[in-house]
Amino acid sequence: MTLQGYFRSSAAWRVRIALNLKGLAHEHGFRHLRRGEQAMPDYLAKNPQGLVPVLEVPGQGVLAQSLAILEWLEETQPGAKLLPADPWGRARVRALAGIIACDIHPIQNLRVLQYLKRAMGQEQAAIDAFARHWITRGLTAFETRLAEAEAGAFCHGDAPGLADACLVPQLGNARRFGADLAPFPRILRVEAACAALPAFAKAAPEAQPDAE
Repeated sequence: MTLQGYFRSSAAWRVRIALNLKGLAHEHGFRHLRRGEQAMPDYLAKNPQGLVPVLEVPGQGVLAQSLAILEWLEETQPGAKLLPADPWGRARVRALAGIIACDIHPIQNLRVLQYLKRAMGQEQAAIDAFARHWITRGLTAFETRLAEAEAGAFCHGDAPGLADACLVPQLGNARRFGADLAPFPRILRVEAACAALPAFAKAAPEAQPDAE
């Protein structure tokens, strides 16, 4: 398998975490988002949206959308489980992941922020404040949901999974935009538990070959 991504993309970062958790050998392809390499014809042939990541699977084809990739990995590949065994637990983890991947991340994605700057004429300070607002609002909800969970070191129980793979990259984005994470002690405890695992350390942006 080959994962096409960008070192700082939180969506690609999620997939790197999942691949590492499952111990799956894979190759990397790199698309520099700030240089527009995701808009090149060869890449648009793989993903017409011009977004990363995509996972190229020999004999099957190309998968886009990070959550779809994570679900496919869970359903078809061996290794650590990304979702709980019970239906309620699976639904809860998917809901936590959705707070990040569906509600926070899309509106502080690079292409959205670039549109605010280039097309809408917004100053960088206003753009950063916009991103911080939605990150903080989403993480506030996430923190509340964590308080409802059974005791465990991670987002759901004592093993990392799909929700953790979404949360950790989002915290990287939060810090990049200067968001205050002090109000989220449960989130920070989960992050610390994840940081102690090689699967997360190996997936971090600074550990990638294309890191700048």
